[in-house]
Amino acid sequence: MLVEVLYFDGCPGHERVLPLVRRLAGQAGAKVALRRVETPEDADAERFLGSPTVRVDGVDVEPGAAEREDFGLKCRMYQAPDGLSVVPAERWLHEALAWRPRR
Repeated sequence: MLVEVLYFDGCPGHERVLPLVRRLAGQAGAKVALRRVETPEDADAERFLGSPTVRVDGVDVEPGAAEREDFGLKCRMYQAPDGLSVVPAERWLHEALAWRPRR
């Protein structure tokens, strides 16, 4: 299993999400890759919804993200229970990883 964190240099949100992603991926035995998106053309080709975008085996962790088409070099915000956040809900990561802690 591969967890990718896609980002671009104009938005520091990926730095906030990386510790959570690394912890949960490690518990699930998944690998983590950090990938920079550099141009608007790359954003379209990657279906990049903004920084940070977290994908597990190529699938965005945010429910409903596959239907979106607002790709581009921008900061991404996620709807959290207490408001907007640059970090996706931990529950989404658990579900995407079919979360099972390693023993």
